[in-house]
Amino acid sequence: MPNHVSAEKRDRQNARRNVINRRNRSTVRTAVKKMRSILEDGNKEQAQALLSATVSRLDKAVQKGVMHRNTAARHKARLTMHTNELLAK
Repeated sequence: MPNHVSAEKRDRQNARRNVINRRNRSTVRTAVKKMRSILEDGNKEQAQALLSATVSRLDKAVQKGVMHRNTAARHKARLTMHTNELLAK
């Protein structure tokens, strides 16, 4: 238990941010999973359309501090590479 008023306030702030961060992280993970499943199915039109939305979600997660920029860059590069391989077939 916090012993100071400022520590109590910090606990309240952390609880609110935890909910927000969990929601943002969940949306990013869902978008990446959906993109991977479309790539596995081999649907070119959906993959191309969903790539920009997924990249946007990753960039927003970086802006909000939910994900490190290098991690997001790695995900974007791999998803783009797999999408380009699918479109080349």
